Amino acid sequence: MLPFEAEGDLLLTPTPTPTPQSALDAEGLSQVRRVGSADLMVGIPSFGNAETIGYVVRAATAGMVQYFPDLKPILVNSDGGSPDDTPRVAISTESPEYIERVILIRPRHKLQRISFTYHGTSGKGTAVRALFEVARELEVKAMVMVDSDLRSIVPEWVELLAGPILKGGYDFVAPMYARYKYDGTITNNIAYPLTRALYGTRIRQPIGGDFAVSGDLVQRYLELDTFDELTARFGIDIWMTHSAINEGFAACQARLGAKIHDAKDPASDLGPMFRQVVGTLFKMAGHYADRWLKVRGSHPIPEYGFERVVAPEEISVNHAKLIDNFEAARLTHLDAWSEMLGPEQLERVMGVECDVPATFGFPAELWIRCLYDALVAFHRPGIDQERLLAALTPLYFARTAGFITETTEMTTDQAERVIEAQALAFEGLKPYLVKRWTEMSVARSGG
Repeated sequence: MLPFEAEGDLLLTPTPTPTPQSALDAEGLSQVRRVGSADLMVGIPSFGNAETIGYVVRAATAGMVQYFPDLKPILVNSDGGSPDDTPRVAISTESPEYIERVILIRPRHKLQRISFTYHGTSGKGTAVRALFEVARELEVKAMVMVDSDLRSIVPEWVELLAGPILKGGYDFVAPMYARYKYDGTITNNIAYPLTRALYGTRIRQPIGGDFAVSGDLVQRYLELDTFDELTARFGIDIWMTHSAINEGFAACQARLGAKIHDAKDPASDLGPMFRQVVGTLFKMAGHYADRWLKVRGSHPIPEYGFERVVAPEEISVNHAKLIDNFEAARLTHLDAWSEMLGPEQLERVMGVECDVPATFGFPAELWIRCLYDALVAFHRPGIDQERLLAALTPLYFARTAGFITETTEMTTDQAERVIEAQALAFEGLKPYLVKRWTEMSVARSGG
């Protein structure tokens, strides 16, 4: 018997053994099949989000009923074994009162919720893979995925994310946010400009966390053999984006307004996430090398929704700690840098002045060359990829610190222009990457 069951809602208990190659256990799969089918699904991966997930659930359920009243909806929470009451909150949170009235007036479809504990490698990627399995089983037309720590989601987000799929024939919808200039430093300095330079697609938030995918794309995700342990952790968002681009699915972006969530200080919190995101990005670049080697320049992709003028929430970043981490790495990671970086980059990195944080500089051009060197080195035979990613992390800290120095007196809009200029520089320096990659490939083939 289930430990908790509300009308139309299921809270599933895990069993010890997952089904082979599945993030759902047998009991979970059985309960999903009891639902039968659904047209629209909102999936929420979670771990320890009892304080925030209730708000997300209220907004998401309201959005499904309000904007898609003719579709059969379901909300699915894929939890990582939270030590708090996250699953129970996801199930028991009441929908807004006006939505309950809509359901009573137009009871076309019962709004159901499911919460289960996923199985496999602990991480967001496994949680999302379980959501894909549910979406495939239910044969949904569109699956929306939103983070469980959002404080800025409103019901309209469901329409903005699912609308391009259900109304416009798109398969992949990435978010567009107004974010504070120091929020999303991995996005701004790596994921966005490198995605743009490699594949020619200007997806501004390729690891934004809030997406929508078509049923066809869900099926393709579950067929791909590139999902690995890095993807199973924090590499999932970049994996989804790069897979959609390279597997030929139609992509667009949805204007969602401001993203307010539990932001992290890159100096303290983002090291593991950095390694998992960048490791996945580098592996995907190797898998799709035949595609990006031919790409020159970039192009915008369609945007859905009304452009909003919003002021994102400020976050604090420990500038001095970023610099200290970089300076300390010049001893601990020198050997790895010598293997990873070209001689000119290594000399310049070792010569960066760290004494005065207010004048600290790490130019975008140097950072781009370092990142391109690292991408190539990552694919050399015998390379210790974990060691390389660890050695690249303090260089990311250095570029983040340099960006802060450059933009301290700027507004977020002005800082965005610096990010765009850096992205153009990524494109301009791509011939350097192609040359290094080609040389490495020739050496590997014994030519």
